[in-house]
Amino acid sequence: MSTEESNAKPLEYQTEQGEMSIIGFWVFLAAEIALFGTLFATYAVLFGRTADAPAPAELFEPGTVLIMTFILLTSSFTCGIAIHEMRRGSVKGVMTWLIITLALGLSFISLEIYEFIHYAHEGATLQSSAFWSAFFVLAGTHGVHVSLGIGWAILLLIQTAQRGITPITSRKIFIFGLYWHFLDVVWIFIFTGVYLIGMVL
Repeated sequence: MSTEESNAKPLEYQTEQGEMSIIGFWVFLAAEIALFGTLFATYAVLFGRTADAPAPAELFEPGTVLIMTFILLTSSFTCGIAIHEMRRGSVKGVMTWLIITLALGLSFISLEIYEFIHYAHEGATLQSSAFWSAFFVLAGTHGVHVSLGIGWAILLLIQTAQRGITPITSRKIFIFGLYWHFLDVVWIFIFTGVYLIGMVL
């Protein structure tokens, strides 16, 4: 590959290892799609089987869910800006927007924990019914993924501060961006397929 061809590519793609790592991560995301697809299918089968536990329409709070959705979608936007700043070679820009993304992710998780505690106090837990088991496993799995992403972002901030923007750090930041956007897409399906439908049925 000539120098001109190499420079025409984004920094994260300019090494063979970078390209292979990104392709490998796409394969990983395909496996994640299968995982969440299975959880959504299980939820759909068990929908409405609340037994003696409260129905979702009784507990789902539109305001809280809308705030959570706004926060996570905004974090996807700020993550995209961090990728843009990375390609501009701005360490300060990357760190600033990653910190904002991290703060939004923490806010989302805090609201989700509050939501789960509220449901538990109202009698909806993993043990309450088949429906609530499916709900907590689906939403909780997404929440665990977001928590892992938060930890990942912290490590990226440390590495970027120590090493700057290199082909290696840029590859890691880009892959993190793919992961974070994936979680936002999954949340859109949870928001529409779980919360919105649960509020009206």
